Amino acid sequence: MSRYTGPKNKQQRRIGEDLGLKTNTVKVARVLSNRPGQHGAKNKRKLSDYGTQLKEKQKLRYIYGVTERQLRHLYELATKNPTATGAALLNLLERRLDNVVYRLGWAGTRAAARQMVTHSHFLVNGKKMNVPSYTVDVNDVITVKSSFVSSPAIAERLKEENKMVPEWLERKGAAGKVLRYAERAEIREAVEEQLIVEYYSR
Repeated sequence: MSRYTGPKNKQQRRIGEDLGLKTNTVKVARVLSNRPGQHGAKNKRKLSDYGTQLKEKQKLRYIYGVTERQLRHLYELATKNPTATGAALLNLLERRLDNVVYRLGWAGTRAAARQMVTHSHFLVNGKKMNVPSYTVDVNDVITVKSSFVSSPAIAERLKEENKMVPEWLERKGAAGKVLRYAERAEIREAVEEQLIVEYYSR
């Protein structure tokens, strides 16, 4: 599956917000005021309703690092859920394995978590899983492979026992468990999911 490999700050400047794509938040704050492109700083036009919906949809894509095809597929699954479509869509994104690794505090960004998963550094219910888009379920147990525990990329993070882990997850050292599905109020990202639903339901 293809993925964006260009500069992350360009995506954040395009949206005008810190999307958590980089760990150096101070540096990100310095560049957010200018939009990308030669005439980015001059582009102050007011967005149309469609433009606002498109921007929100792109923001969600950038945050979770998914392609347009993946996001549309998840939206179609969300429409079949009896709960609100927007909340169901966010829930499906939260249940991606790379996001769960990030939420458990084992990676500084979702991109770093995705790379770790792709390199087969984690087990799901005792079995190797190297698919970042794998959807975890309640009671699934995610563990760091023993051969990766001593790696500098994760060793320090495993020592951070006070890492803020959301209540729908449980972490004990190199193991994490999905206790339940995430509730909308627990998803910290400032996303207006209704705009995304409106975009796809045009």
